[in-house]
This record gives sequence, C-alpha cells and structure tokens, in this order.
Amino acid sequence: MAEREFCRTHQEGHLLIVEINRPDKMNALHPPANKELGEIFDDFAANDDLWVAIITGAGEKAFSAGNDLRYQAEGGEMFRVESGFGGLTARYDLDKPVIAAVNGVAMGGGFEIALACDIILASDNARFALPEPKVGLAALAGGLHRLPRQIGLKRAMSMILTGRHVPAEEGKELGFVAEVVPQGELMDAARRWAGLILECSPMSIRASKQAVMRGLDIASYQDAFETKYPAVNDMLKSEDFIEGPRAFAEKRKPEWKGK
Repeated sequence: MAEREFCRTHQEGHLLIVEINRPDKMNALHPPANKELGEIFDDFAANDDLWVAIITGAGEKAFSAGNDLRYQAEGGEMFRVESGFGGLTARYDLDKPVIAAVNGVAMGGGFEIALACDIILASDNARFALPEPKVGLAALAGGLHRLPRQIGLKRAMSMILTGRHVPAEEGKELGFVAEVVPQGELMDAARRWAGLILECSPMSIRASKQAVMRGLDIASYQDAFETKYPAVNDMLKSEDFIEGPRAFAEKRKPEWKGK
C-alpha cells in the first residue's frame, strides 16, 4: 500500500483503494489532507488502467469526522482545494465510479464525501450526520444540495435542520445506503460491489454515469434523453462496443479494454 502523509492507496487490478489515514483525529480532514486526496483522485481520473475506486477510513471508529475544527481553531493554514472536500465534493467531471465504504462515523464533511460517491456501503456501527448548525456552521461542501436530491426534501430536512445522527440501518431505509454489513465484512462487501462493476465494460459504466449525472441537471426528460453525451459517443466508438456482443455470441466472458 502506497503511503502518503495523510492517506494510503492500494491498487488491485483495475481497482483503487483509498484510505484516509488520520485515525487519531477520527480521520477528520484539514487542508493538507484534502490536497492529498485531490491529487489521488486527479491521478485516478487520468489513469486509464484504473476503473473503479473505493474510499474508506483507517481504523474502526470513523470514516471521517469531517472538517478538522481543532486545526482551524489553532490557526492552521487554511486554503481551498479546487476539487473540494476529500478531493471529491466539487469534482463534477469524474465519470469513473467511486464507492464509499463507511466504517464508523461520517459526520459533516465526512458524510458529504460519501454523498459525492456513487454507492455508499456502511458497517453496522456507522452513523451519518450533517451537524454543522450545532457549531454555527452549515454543510456547504455539497451536503445541503446532494442529500435532498438523493433522498427527497422532507427526509433530508429531518437531518439537515436537526443535525441528528442517523444509524446505518436508518440510512438504508432513507435510501442513501446501499448495504449494511458487520464491521469486519465491510471491505469484502466493497470489493464485491466493485467486482460487479468491473464485470461491466468501463466504457459503458462511464457513459451511464455521465448520462445520469448530467441528465439530472436538465429539467425536461425529453431534453435529457436527447442530449448528446461525450462518454456515450466514446462508448459507441470503442473496442468494448464490439467485444461485448461478440463475447455474448461466443458464450464467453468479455475481455474489456476500456477503450
């Protein structure tokens, strides 16, 4: 596992695993850690050999407790990372899928990182919240906009206006958690979900994600449907577009190229 100062990464075939490594701080993030994560996901986006990523936190207590308020209170250098909190919350052009494996608390910015991912898996001890109003702040790294879009206005407001903690099972009931598993099985579950994605053509996955995400910005269904998406055009011109039907006809597993 490649180790940076605040994060660790590990590649398994076409899968990248990213671990926030500040367990003594409940994996809370300060600007230097955000910068590292931004660089990691820049590399992930640019690397043609990486098709899926999993992000998790070190230890068993926290995915991420959000912004490192102590660092800020003690006068640590503050600066904004262009790609947002965790290198993900303001990254709008990433067509590759990212899975959040939430091991413990995901508070404030930590929850906002998870919401910026495509699939959220949770350990049975996970808890989610946007508690910023309790300390005079607001969830301005995307949480105020992503959560209502993902689970509906009234359900989202029940979390946003109270700052309450939501356990993993309730997160599944609300619709933002895909699966809850025992703590010790979380990364196995994340790899299983990643494996299901990796069975598909990466060109098709990117085309699908891009069409979904960009289409959500278009109010009219017809306009969204008729919009031309670059990743769809790339898929139609790819080797995978030929390989998929050929493998089906020959009754074998496809050999995806991702191009």
